Amino acid sequence: MNPPKRSNSKIPIKTKRFAKDFPVVCVGGSAGGLDAYIRLLQHLPSDMGVAIVIVNHLRIVATQLPEILPRYTRMPVELITDRLDIDPNHVFIIPAKRDLHVLNGEFHLKPISKPYGWPDVITVFMRSLTEHWDGKLIAVIVSGYDGDGAAALCGIKEVGGITIAQKPDTAGQPDMPESAIASGCIDFVLSPEGIAKEIIKIARAE
Repeated sequence: MNPPKRSNSKIPIKTKRFAKDFPVVCVGGSAGGLDAYIRLLQHLPSDMGVAIVIVNHLRIVATQLPEILPRYTRMPVELITDRLDIDPNHVFIIPAKRDLHVLNGEFHLKPISKPYGWPDVITVFMRSLTEHWDGKLIAVIVSGYDGDGAAALCGIKEVGGITIAQKPDTAGQPDMPESAIASGCIDFVLSPEGIAKEIIKIARAE
């Protein structure tokens, strides 16, 4: 009996599918941001089909948000690690001393590019989103010092995204929302509760 002939056809290699058709909400903040994050998450449903990415521009101190925020949302809260998949119905937290990027449906971490002075991690992440994310973008700037994020807001709008600033008189530190408003590229100025309502409206319209 002759041995069976080997097939020359190659077994197809399964490749990872990158689902990039759901909205990503970047929430950028700093000093006073914890109050805004809590009030926002308390008013967001856990199944609206968006990924929430909290970019708190800490440069040195490790963040405690992954331990604190699960008390206020039913969505899983994860500290971002390199090459972590971006999934909807999750809350993701940037680690300290890292710049955050996206590529092929994953988060990518790099050493912080501005180790001195005010960090610009919110701006860096938003610009990466405009270049490498095909789904809807929602940029939210809440309480914090300085003006991180403001320089990227017009780029978010240019790719069809929505930009929101926390109403300064509801923020513990109004500098960051005021800088965002001064950019001229903000669509809505709302309280954290109002921001949640707008995110829900955008998500349901997808």
